[in-house]
Amino acid sequence: MSIPFLKYFVPQDRLFFPLFDKAATNLLEGGNAISELVKSTTEEERQKWFREIERIEHIGDEITHEIFIELGKNFITPFDREDIHRLVSSIDDVLDYIHGSSKRIELYKVHDMNHDIIKLAELIHTSTRELRSAVLEMKNMKKMRDITDALVRINSIENHADDIFDHAVAQLFDHEKDAVHIIKMKEILSALETATDKCEDAANVIESIIVKMA
Repeated sequence: MSIPFLKYFVPQDRLFFPLFDKAATNLLEGGNAISELVKSTTEEERQKWFREIERIEHIGDEITHEIFIELGKNFITPFDREDIHRLVSSIDDVLDYIHGSSKRIELYKVHDMNHDIIKLAELIHTSTRELRSAVLEMKNMKKMRDITDALVRINSIENHADDIFDHAVAQLFDHEKDAVHIIKMKEILSALETATDKCEDAANVIESIIVKMA
């Protein structure tokens, strides 16, 4: 299928783009939830956000499954089928690591969140907002600059998250004497930082798609 032919169908798609929007909006809810979780000050609040993140992750799985089913049923797609699969899978990967971060916090019974954990969660939230913005604009490709600017910001956020993670781990080794606590905190930090990596992976998929569509 040629690129011009694909471009002809992009603005007329009424099936896949609403599903992409649904997936990206659900992801943003996950980004907000993890940010709210690490700022929670009571056990009741934490439990609420643990359950909310589980709910959002399950919804994400359902949306992903729905898109994969539609891929198998429909001959005409707005862009390459492999790219649709990669885009949806990359969004789902971000949610998996948001959920993984939440589960570690819950299972390890970590209640006191340090500045680095809070900051990484905020960066995840910001990245998911930028991803949603980019996905929403993909339906017509009229605001290419807005899409590329969002992708650049996601890349910058991921670099910032790397620096925060490295600094946080160094601080743990320098000041924390409890080896078990070090392991717990490093696992949580690692899951959060990986979520920003997965946001960058999703951004790279979007960049690949818009290059093909240009």
